[in-house]
Amino acid sequence: MLVKTYGSTLFGINATTITVEVNVGSKGVGYFLVGLPDNAVKESAHRINAALNNIGYKVPKKKITINMAPADMRKEGSAYDLTIAMGILAASEQIRADDISNYIIMGELSLDGTLNPIKGVLPIAIQARSEGFKGFILPKANAKEAAVVNNLKVYGVDNIKQVVDFFDKSIPLEKTIVDTRKEFYDNLANFPFDFADVKGQENVKRAMEIAAAGGHNILLIGPPGSGKTMLAKRIASILPPLSLQEALETTKIHSVAGKLNKDSSLMTSRPFASPHHTISDVALVGGGSYPQPGEISLAHNGVLFLDELPEFQRSVLEVMRQPLEDREVTISRAKFTVTYPASFMLVASMNPSPSGYFPDDPQNTSTAMEMQRYLNKISGPLLDRIDLHIEVTPVPFEELSSERNGEKSEVIRARVEAARHIQTERYHELEHVHYNAQMGPKELDAYCQLDEASQDLIKKAMDKLHLSARAYDRILRVARTIADLEHLEVLKSHHLAEAIQYRSLDKDKWI
Repeated sequence: MLVKTYGSTLFGINATTITVEVNVGSKGVGYFLVGLPDNAVKESAHRINAALNNIGYKVPKKKITINMAPADMRKEGSAYDLTIAMGILAASEQIRADDISNYIIMGELSLDGTLNPIKGVLPIAIQARSEGFKGFILPKANAKEAAVVNNLKVYGVDNIKQVVDFFDKSIPLEKTIVDTRKEFYDNLANFPFDFADVKGQENVKRAMEIAAAGGHNILLIGPPGSGKTMLAKRIASILPPLSLQEALETTKIHSVAGKLNKDSSLMTSRPFASPHHTISDVALVGGGSYPQPGEISLAHNGVLFLDELPEFQRSVLEVMRQPLEDREVTISRAKFTVTYPASFMLVASMNPSPSGYFPDDPQNTSTAMEMQRYLNKISGPLLDRIDLHIEVTPVPFEELSSERNGEKSEVIRARVEAARHIQTERYHELEHVHYNAQMGPKELDAYCQLDEASQDLIKKAMDKLHLSARAYDRILRVARTIADLEHLEVLKSHHLAEAIQYRSLDKDKWI
């Protein structure tokens, strides 16, 4: 008898439905699994055999042929255990399952028949709804994540026996229901860190407010203990809250990577990725034999923090250049190409010299050659893609010991949101531009027109600091954001002057 059950495979951050055709013949003996399965799928035969025996069923001693279609697409992972097992039970007529083809069924089996969680549930549920499936049966640990998708019945189960009883004996399963909007808005403003904890550093806070308002990349330069990491960890608390669409997109990426917290349904805060400086280029941008999203994609719609930037391998930093411009990363293999979104805000920190101190600090013991070698670890093209270079100086004792708290994140975030609203209105007709850091040449010409005084000012800065054309564009974008924070439509010379001073590494003392 031939029975078709349905599972799904992931390609990038999207899912493709897989038809599992199970044929149990009346003649012959054998177990044949075809359709480009990997080792984890092939090994399912042993898990399925033990699981069925332990719930009172068996794999029949007949010729079993299982085809996973489309046959030219590689299938990987253990998530097809439940799909195949239910197909075997139905095809061997051990159970009655007339309605089985109306459901996506996925889950990894333990030897006792219990189900272990799987990856990529959210994109699978979205695809199941779009193809008109009645429901999605999956491990209970993943049920809340799948239930984010409305107009699809989601059934979380603990054991294969529950699935068997659902089809064979019509014993109903408990439907998982999530009020997506309520859960999203209830958890929208939960931040573990607040700028009120930071004493002093008002100039750095101002720069970080500008960076958050325009989505600009920022580099913090300062000696050890000056507060660079403390400040960086709090930037997510002043970014505008995720929209529901952004939350779904971000959750899909983390779901595919298997990084969602247990029993969570939807990411409600912007991601903050902070990889160690020993990370490889593949781990950072994504890849592998069967490509997975890297840290830059896990930071999509959020913040990527690179602490001690010069300690990262140069090759690792260089592979970020294209994603920083295009806001996506394309991974090509011989037979396919996968594209992952990577629209993140880069926040990096570094010491000003190998000894850790600024060139004019008496404690600095580094020679000019050592400092040049240290700074050369970061290429000019990468620095050009960082809009703001900010010097972070140690906080004086008087400010450190003061009982006065700094400005709260929610107050700063209100100003950031107001500036972002201006940008949203300005670019509402543009598909790929939502905030100032995303502006291209046409947008710069249209929205960053300079008067004569401003042109003279930036010309002098270009000549003195030897700025590249990309650095010029970055200055205009930052100036546009400063004007938006002041709710001004026309750029003024003081906006440009402030933007220029945020190019610390272009100054003479760093050369």
